[in-house]
Amino acid sequence: MPSREEAYELFTKYNKSESLLKHGLAVEAVMLHFAEIFGEEDKEKWGIIGLIHDLDYEMYPEEHCKKTREILTEENWPEDYIHGIVSHGWKICSDEEPKERMEKVLYTIDELTGLITAVALVRPSKSVLDMKVKSVKKKWKDKSFAAGVNRQVIEEGAEMLGMSLDEIIEETIKGMQNVAEEIGLGGMGTF
Repeated sequence: MPSREEAYELFTKYNKSESLLKHGLAVEAVMLHFAEIFGEEDKEKWGIIGLIHDLDYEMYPEEHCKKTREILTEENWPEDYIHGIVSHGWKICSDEEPKERMEKVLYTIDELTGLITAVALVRPSKSVLDMKVKSVKKKWKDKSFAAGVNRQVIEEGAEMLGMSLDEIIEETIKGMQNVAEEIGLGGMGTF
């Protein structure tokens, strides 16, 4: 089983972008938060999969998810980790459907962390620490705001998890709050 350190090392080998690293750290924190909520035994696995989910994105954007499968297979990662990672791109860049709860969470919150980050950056505080669900919902309705965020994926994921959109947003914010400083969303002066 890969360790968190090995996952981080591999991720930073393929990704030099600070924004991608911050995104990976945000998704890792949210995955750990959801693992806690659901009482999962292997929380570290959830975090590792969240951290490394965009492994191939910077170097191989046209082959996103496909190249990840190739890289992780060469690195002898377990198939359940690989499927968990690759399934986050279901219907977008992957035919692998999220089946396990962990996969459904990743599928749902990947795009949502991007939206929450965008909302935080336009707030006067530049922080997720004081963010409320209603702030995200207000920007959610504005389709031109963070237009690259696939809101349909988030809605489908929430439905797959049997959770309301408000619950998903609230718990994703809480997960991101756990690493607010590391991802540059702790407020003014944390960049």
